[in-house]
Amino acid sequence: MRVRGGAAMATAVALLLAACAPAVETSPPVSLSYSAEGVRGDVPSPPADPRPAVVWPLTGLDATSASEEDLSRPALSVKIENSSEGRPQENLQYADIVYEEYVEGGIARLVAVYHSTIPDSVGPVRSMRPMDKNIVGPLLGPLVFSGAQPGFISQNSAAGIEQITQDLGDYGFYRTQDKPAPHNLHAHLDKIYEQTSSDDPAPPAQWDFAYPDAYATAQKSGSTASQIDLVLSGYSHPSWTWDPTTSLWKRYEWGDAHRTTDGTQISATNVVVLRVKITYNSSGGGAEVPETLLAGESGSGWLVSGDKAIEITWSKNGMRDPIVMQADGQDVSLMSGQTWVELVPESGTVGIS
Repeated sequence: MRVRGGAAMATAVALLLAACAPAVETSPPVSLSYSAEGVRGDVPSPPADPRPAVVWPLTGLDATSASEEDLSRPALSVKIENSSEGRPQENLQYADIVYEEYVEGGIARLVAVYHSTIPDSVGPVRSMRPMDKNIVGPLLGPLVFSGAQPGFISQNSAAGIEQITQDLGDYGFYRTQDKPAPHNLHAHLDKIYEQTSSDDPAPPAQWDFAYPDAYATAQKSGSTASQIDLVLSGYSHPSWTWDPTTSLWKRYEWGDAHRTTDGTQISATNVVVLRVKITYNSSGGGAEVPETLLAGESGSGWLVSGDKAIEITWSKNGMRDPIVMQADGQDVSLMSGQTWVELVPESGTVGIS
C-alpha cells in the first residue's frame, strides 16, 4: 500500500509541475535561398594581363593592329656604315635591333634589323664581315650588304645564310648624291623584299620581354644609370645619355648627337653591352679582317633597360642560336622597345654611371 501510495503521490506532483511550467514556443521553419548573381559579384575579377594579345617579336611592342602579312614577313638585316664619312644614316631610327661591331681600322659598322617598321630606303649599305652570319643566324632572314670577300660569301652560303648583295647582281640598290662613293649606297627595302625566299619565316624573339616594364630584370634588380660611355677603338667612341622626358636613351658619337638624315636623334629603350674577343680572319681570299667571336663563346656585359643597369653574363652556342643573357644565373628580361647591342672588344672600355 505504501508503494502504491508513493507512486500516486509522485504522479500527482509531476502533473502539478507540468501544469505550472510555461508553454514552449517553437520557431517556424527557416527557408534558405541563394542568389548566384550576388555570390559572383562578391568575387574580384582577375587582373588584366599586361601583355598585349599580339606583339612584335623583336621589340615586344603591341602588334594587335598589324596585319598577318606584316607579322609573317622575314626580318631584313642590313649592313650599315657608321664611320664619320657614312653618317648621318638614312632611316636607322626604325630598326628594331641594331648591333654595333668592330671592323678593320677600328671603325664601327652596324647590323640594323628591320621588321616591325619598314621604311622606304636605308643606307649607307656596306660590306659583310665573317661574324655577321652569327649575328643574323638566329633571325632566320636575309642579310643585305654591298659585297664581301668571295670566301666569306661562300662561307655564308654553306652555312645557309640568305644573302642579298649588290656584288652578286641583286637589285634595289642605288647611289645618292649627298656623299661620295663608297659611302652613298642605299637600298629600297620593298625591292629587297621582292627577292626574299617565299618560305622565309618571321623572326623569333631574341630575348624575353617583361610586362609591365617594372618587371624587367634591370628595373627590378639594377642600379640607377644616366650615362653610358663606350670606347670600341681609337676611332669609335659612342655614348648614350638617359632622357627622362622621353624615357629613352639618346645616342651620341664623340659627344655629338647621333642623328639620321631627317634630323632624328637615335634612341633606344634597351642598351646591351657585351665584352667580346676579337680575332683576325684571312679565309676570305683578301686582306685579313677583324672577326668578333660569338658562336661557342661567352663573356660578361651589362644590360641597361630604362634608367637601370645590371651586370650580366652572355653566351652563344651555334650560329643559329640566340645570345643568352643572364643575371645571377637567371635569364634576363628586357623592357619592350628598340634595343641596341654594343659589341665592345675586350681591349675597349665601358663606363656606366
